[in-house]
Formats: sequence, structure tokens, C-alpha cells
Amino acid sequence: MTATASPEDGSPTPARNVSVRPWVIKIGGSLSDWHRLGTWLELVARPGHLHPVVVVPGGGPFADAVRDAQDNWRFDDRLAHRMALLAMEQFGLMLHGICPTLQTAATRERLRSLIRARMPAVWLPSAMALDQPEIAESWDVTSDSLAAWLAVELDAAALVLVKSGPCPCAATDAASLARDGLVDAAFPLWRGRFAGDSWCIHRDNHVLMEEALAGRATPGCALLRCPEGEPMPSVRA
Repeated sequence: MTATASPEDGSPTPARNVSVRPWVIKIGGSLSDWHRLGTWLELVARPGHLHPVVVVPGGGPFADAVRDAQDNWRFDDRLAHRMALLAMEQFGLMLHGICPTLQTAATRERLRSLIRARMPAVWLPSAMALDQPEIAESWDVTSDSLAAWLAVELDAAALVLVKSGPCPCAATDAASLARDGLVDAAFPLWRGRFAGDSWCIHRDNHVLMEEALAGRATPGCALLRCPEGEPMPSVRA
């Protein structure tokens, strides 16, 4: 076990919470008008978790506005993708406004600094995700896939998707979830690239999440990599 020096006499004492590999937690935009959203934010922003926390915001009503505008004006998916990233940023700023303990972060350097300091962060994705050739500029990629992409970028210990819809009752591969519409079409690709653990948890299970952040439980249903040979969605060349 890693030990730290006691401030009183310099002798080593057991250290807790030594890991600096974060948990990436995606809070879906469908929670934007839910009366217990603040409960979730207070939970993930609370100090003393086993791992630092990085929150990925969904798009919520801001992304819905982008979809409506594209339906109305028929602009292309590339522009809609850029607007959807900004929609996630708006929801992320809203989360920070509700819970100012969540520190906003737009760059790798800022995220890594907050992770090292064990300060909870909410990711603003445009600076990192825009014009990345491996991220398809289409509605196949939503905040689910972007959360998994960020988990890969940060070498996260785990990825957790907080959902309003029904989560599976047992471990399920990501491709099955995509076919059922629980995650976006590109998520199986990014789940396959992420080496850490991945889970889906319903918004009502915040008590289970609290136990998981303390290292006493696993948060919900495991999301498995696709079986070998499962077709993957294409990405932009």
C-alpha cells in the first residue's frame, strides 16, 4: 500500500484515495429538468471519492434545438455536429451554475490539472473534440460516444452513463444497447477502444452511485465490448 508522511512526526501512514485515474460520468441531457438533478451534481462533486470525477454533459434541450433547426433549415450534419458540441457546453455551463464546485474544463491540460488536484470537473467539449478526424460528424455520435472518447483520451479507470431511460438488468454488450436505442450508433466503437470498465445506471439509483464512488459497489449494469466480429459503425476519414 502506498503511504504518506504524517504531518506530526514524519512517519508513514496509510494513504487513501491515491488513484489519479478518473471516472468519467456522463449525465444525460434528459436530466436537465429533473427535480433531482442537483442531488446528482452534489454527489459527484463531493470530496473524498476513490477516483477523481470528470462529468460529461449531455445536450438536453439545447441539442434538441439544434435538431429542430436542422430539420427546419436543412443545413448539413457537419454544421449540426459543431452546434451540438456547443449545446453540450451550454448544458455543462448550466451544471456548473447549479453546482459551482464542478470546475469547467475545455482542454486536456485543464482536465489533467483538476484530476491531479482531485477537483471535480465538467467537460466543455468543443476545444478538444471539434475537427478530430476519428469522431464522425453526424448524429451517430452524441454525448455517449464523446464520453467514451474522452475516457480513452484521459486513460480513465471507468465510464458511467447516467440515463433516464430503462437500463438493462444484466451485463450487456454495447452493440445490443445501440440497436435498442439506449446509446448512440457509434458508442460500440468507442466502448471497444476503451480499456476500462463501463456501466449504465438509472438516474434513480444515486444511492448506488454513492456506494460505487466510495469503492463499495459497482454502479449499475456493466456495458461490455462488442463480441468479436460485431460490425462497427464507420467514422469520418
